[in-house]
Parts: sequence; C-alpha cells; structure tokens
Amino acid sequence: MNNMRHKKPLLVLLIMATVFFICNTTESPAITEGDPQKALEAFATISKVLRSPRCINCHPSDNVPRVGDDSHEHLFGVVRGAADHNGPVQKCATCHQNENNAYTRIPGAPHWGLAPIGMGWQGLSDAQLGQTLLDTSRNGNRSPEALVEHMSHDALVLWAWDPGEGRTPPPVPLDEFRAALQTWLENGATVPE
Repeated sequence: MNNMRHKKPLLVLLIMATVFFICNTTESPAITEGDPQKALEAFATISKVLRSPRCINCHPSDNVPRVGDDSHEHLFGVVRGAADHNGPVQKCATCHQNENNAYTRIPGAPHWGLAPIGMGWQGLSDAQLGQTLLDTSRNGNRSPEALVEHMSHDALVLWAWDPGEGRTPPPVPLDEFRAALQTWLENGATVPE
C-alpha cells in the first residue's frame, strides 16, 4: 500500500504530461512527403494562374505595373514606389478603390498595389517561379501553409476571378485553383527543378 502511494504522484505527472502534449499538438495541413508527382502536377495548374495577366500584371520583375490582357505598361508613368503602392506623385489608391468601378472601368480590390519586387514573376522559368514562391525572404515570410492560405483567401488575389468588364479571369476556375493549392501542399509543396 505504501508503495502505491509513491506511484500515484508519478502516474498523475505522467497523465498531466500526456494531456499537455496532446493539447499543445495541433494537426494542420502541413507539408508531408506525399507524392512528388502529384505536387508537380498541382504546381503546373497553379502556375497557369500565376502566369495569367490577372496575376503577372501585379507581379512584374521591374518597377512598372502592367495592365490589360496584353500586359502593357500602366499609363501615366505609374511606377512601383518605395512601398509598392505609389510613385513619387501618385498613389495606387487614388484611382484603385476597394472594388471595381463599373463607370470608369478602373479595377479595384482591398490593399491594391504591386507585389514586392522579390515576388516579380515575369520571365521566370517554372523552377524559378517555384523557388520564388517558397523563399520566405521574398514571399512575405510565409510558410507554404501561409502561402496557400494567402492565395486561397486574400481579397486582392480573389479579385482575379472577378476582374470586371474587359478583363479575362485566370484560365483555371477558383475552386480548381484552391484544390490544386491543397494538393500541392499535402504532397510536399514540390516545385520543378
């Protein structure tokens, strides 16, 4: 009986440690090894969207935003500026509001602006595009999970599928794009070499 008394605190401690471990371990759609071929196939679908004018226009590899389905340079000498939202005299938000303007046909979405220069995608190979996406020093310090969340739900990203009259949405429907992102993540977020 005396021996059992000494084991109870140890048993209680073991139970508490187990409960602590279970409560502090969360399952998330983290990167797993998965099937690299599935990840590469999903990445091919993702890259179709990222290379579309709706995305590439705001991800230039230089300091000039592009516009239109032909990705021509923005009119009026608009440039990136120090904070990716303005040039020396104009701010993106001067014209681009939180939603499309049907009257002027000026597109709009919350926090309209260029992606950081490190996230410029123009002229990149598939391997370079994949490396850029996964490089936390260039992608806003996003893990692959956070990157998938951003590309699946950010209002500015989602604008691409509702770009307003005269603009073509990406070649992949939004639900297929989201599914490809999830497949890519669940299979190791593999990118081409």
